[in-house]
Amino acid sequence: MKISAAALLFDNDGTLVSSLDSVLRCWTRWAEECGIAPEDFARVELHGRPADDIIAELLPAERAPRARARIDELELEDVPGGVKLLPGTAELLAGLPAGRWAVVTSAGRELAEARLAEVGIRPGTLISADDITRGKPDPEPFLLAAERLGVDPARCVVFEDAPAGLAAGRAAGMRTVALATTADRSELVADLVVEDLSAVSARVVDGGVEITARV
Repeated sequence: MKISAAALLFDNDGTLVSSLDSVLRCWTRWAEECGIAPEDFARVELHGRPADDIIAELLPAERAPRARARIDELELEDVPGGVKLLPGTAELLAGLPAGRWAVVTSAGRELAEARLAEVGIRPGTLISADDITRGKPDPEPFLLAAERLGVDPARCVVFEDAPAGLAAGRAAGMRTVALATTADRSELVADLVVEDLSAVSARVVDGGVEITARV
């Protein structure tokens, strides 16, 4: 299947890279340090959400600033050796001009840049949790990425592995490609569902990019 687009917008963790083991390791330690009961921690979804949203579900507002500083510290310390490229990422990005793609992540900028640099990815455009007021599933992150790239949101394609991210892409009026890397296919509502980015190739054409996907 082929799709024409002006720009491609990629989630990071679970889409381009995997740091899920690191995320679970760090947040589990954080929860223990904060005295959060295991059953309360277990009910909170970690993947694809800003740290501030997770903390707000688990701690009172007055504890949030110190708690945020601590999880940032733990995750940054865990970056070396805690990030790996997912299949197809390097090959797909290598063929894309800088102005035709962006990374749109729920992580803070410092952590996102560290994780990407760990595997040699340096996007020209990066939208992080520090750039927005409302995170996924709100469309704001993807709309801001389209604005920064100077393209029509309707001509963007979102690549996501998390249901919240896919919902954000749809709400932004963008086409969506879901990667079955972290969630069951039954949970993924998208225009296309593929196993990972190894099923996607891209060709630069006049005015944008032509994507070919094997579903």
